[in-house]
Amino acid sequence: MEETVRDVPLELMVRKPEGKWSAQEHVGHLLDLEPLWMARVQDFLSDGETLTVADLTNRKTHEADHNGREICEILAEFRGARMALLKRLASLDEGALGRVLVHPRLKQSMRLVDHLYFVAEHDDHHLAKMWEMVKCG
Repeated sequence: MEETVRDVPLELMVRKPEGKWSAQEHVGHLLDLEPLWMARVQDFLSDGETLTVADLTNRKTHEADHNGREICEILAEFRGARMALLKRLASLDEGALGRVLVHPRLKQSMRLVDHLYFVAEHDDHHLAKMWEMVKCG
């Protein structure tokens, strides 16, 4: 993500094509979801049967004013949050790896590895959008 947005002019980073999210808002959105991913990792350690529900309206991203922030701050916060998630994952025991929970929107059973694949696919979607916006105009 950092390589994609490095040295991109601010006016291009905050441009909102057709009123949709800017590249900078896509970066902020990925940051905004880190607490959800951490909560879902915790779900695999709890006695529940379903993963934590996401806010499908993306209210946090819409209200965050990511375009009014410095991109380096958003990137640093994301890096810190993602490193915390990775550290948490590294500390899990095998019991968490074998648990199966239901994704609340997809109504699909998921192991932790399936959920992490879901996170990676979500990240990739937003990275592709950023790339398109800042590299392809």
